[in-house]
Amino acid sequence: MDDKKDLNEKRLRKEIFSKIKEFHSLKFADKRFIPGKSKVHYGGRVFDDKEMNAMADSLLDFWLTLGRYGDEFESKLARFLNVKHVLLANSGSSANLLAVSALCSRSFSRHLNPRDEVITPAVTFPTTLNPILQNNLIPVLVDVEVDTCNMDLSAAKKAITRKTKAIFVPHTLGNPNDMDEIMALSEKHGLFVIEDCCDALGSRYGIKQAGAFGHMSTFSFYPAHHITMGEGGAVATDDDELAKITSSLRSWGRACYCKWDEKNPNGTCNSRFKFKLDGQPWDHRYLYTNIGYNMKPLDLQAAMGLAQLEKLPGFIKKRKENFARLFEALSAYDNHLVLPRALDRSDVSWFAFPMSVREDAPFSRQELLEWLNGRMIETRMIFAGNIAKQPAYKDANIRISGNLGNSDTVARNSFFIGVYPGIDGLQLDWVIDSFREFMANTAKKSSR
Repeated sequence: MDDKKDLNEKRLRKEIFSKIKEFHSLKFADKRFIPGKSKVHYGGRVFDDKEMNAMADSLLDFWLTLGRYGDEFESKLARFLNVKHVLLANSGSSANLLAVSALCSRSFSRHLNPRDEVITPAVTFPTTLNPILQNNLIPVLVDVEVDTCNMDLSAAKKAITRKTKAIFVPHTLGNPNDMDEIMALSEKHGLFVIEDCCDALGSRYGIKQAGAFGHMSTFSFYPAHHITMGEGGAVATDDDELAKITSSLRSWGRACYCKWDEKNPNGTCNSRFKFKLDGQPWDHRYLYTNIGYNMKPLDLQAAMGLAQLEKLPGFIKKRKENFARLFEALSAYDNHLVLPRALDRSDVSWFAFPMSVREDAPFSRQELLEWLNGRMIETRMIFAGNIAKQPAYKDANIRISGNLGNSDTVARNSFFIGVYPGIDGLQLDWVIDSFREFMANTAKKSSR
């Protein structure tokens, strides 16, 4: 009877998957790009029936919370990064909060203390900075380089004091920082390093993946990022203790970190009821050793992520190709634009194409943005710009180290456009032609 049931279930799944593939072909058929009418997005989801069928497969199991797909995703991403542990979270922002919170956990043998200082660049995303404040640490903002949008390491070195305990380093728009130099600073001064790789999945520095250098690293799987789970993120680490604490923090602070399923109701250790609380026998699943959160995604999302992970090499290749084409075309205007620079040892999986309008250019950033957006080409600022100027941080306990002149320049003059795999050759032609026409119009005005 069970064999017959299994055969029927497999047949029905196969029929459902076939119908989903048919539906995808109908619903998401390629739409013709019409220059000036169709939008050129800066980022977006790139998928086919494989993601939809993976999600359907998970949904038909109706396990919902992290399960077999989550386990497989964590294992495969860990192998890709060449790290020991990957723990899924419900967003990249949550991953950042989990990473900083793990370093501050009283369960961690080398934990940070309130008012310890953490160096991070002034040009950043809010939820890179926020976890530092939320854990009662003091962010120390340092300046950036205009052409990399990354932390100026000479400024970072000057910011180090006896209170400095960590560096939180985002690889801005996928562009890796000088990790040799940063890890040397970590070694010299005994500093923890967190890499924010939310924009940098697939980027390399030397022979290692971004995210494989620091004590912890974080990733985002938001739709605009390199792969997507809809909403999702991950924390990666080689440190067994930090992995255990992160697992606890994302699950309400629970002490137990066993894998649970219907076959293992007492966990993998079979010691569920062998603990005590206040002298009384206690269920280990309800023993809490951290002040935690609930930051787990659904297994449905992990199923989508697995299908996306299979496509990651192709996604990276396409991003590099789109970036190279834009760089070649826009190099003609480097007298007016500061184009992005990558370090010699970097192999960048670009999230986007950043640029800055030079101070002496005969046009402003606003004029260029209005032109591009008028031609349906999406643009974005470099995140929060100089985040110290944002109203949310007006009264925050932040230390500013040195001059933030370059950060102000980025806030005033910089922006980015897309290179994601959904941008095809026709769209790139339109983007390049739009820059060419803008520059030609500007030259005519300047010659009058």
